[in-house]
Amino acid sequence: MSTADHTPYVAEPTRPAPSPDELRARIPGWGSDLDPADRPSVPKLSRAAGAASGAHWEVPEAQAGGSGRERSIEHAHVTPVFGTAQPLAGPAGVVKRYAYRRFSEGRLAHWMLLVVGDRIDVATHRVTDALRGRPDRLLHETGVRSERVTHPVRARLGSSRRDWRHQLLDPVVANWGWLAAIGGVVVVVVRRLRRR
Repeated sequence: MSTADHTPYVAEPTRPAPSPDELRARIPGWGSDLDPADRPSVPKLSRAAGAASGAHWEVPEAQAGGSGRERSIEHAHVTPVFGTAQPLAGPAGVVKRYAYRRFSEGRLAHWMLLVVGDRIDVATHRVTDALRGRPDRLLHETGVRSERVTHPVRARLGSSRRDWRHQLLDPVVANWGWLAAIGGVVVVVVRRLRRR
């Protein structure tokens, strides 16, 4: 017996692909949409655009400032209308522009770089806000103070919630920047105390 008898995976196909007539005889309904006369969508698709329904589409006038804007490499140009509320700037802008310029939207690297750029943007704003005298109010903004009045332990452990594992990491994920800053200050203080 040859190895071809033992496995369905062989280097060369052992038989030609079946013809359309053979497939039609063997599989009920095979090729039912090959003839355009049998396809219900063909008459609708072949009509002139908007002739029957009155629908129309005209490309709107392009918004000013489109040149140099970030866009996916799949698209030839920027859409006629785009947002300008948060222009890319600083280190986060460099990372995000690289994601748009280098990677397709179908690649994980594109989206991961956008997430990294977003995290860099958050860290940058936290530092600049602290330097301007308006640091984040951790106790107010994270909802830690409300934990003592809303029965946090009973709400998490005494129910059928499945996200309890995430709640152990949520404070770390939300406040990693502050934890890193506090850790850095502790390291600096300990080193100075050891030198004395």
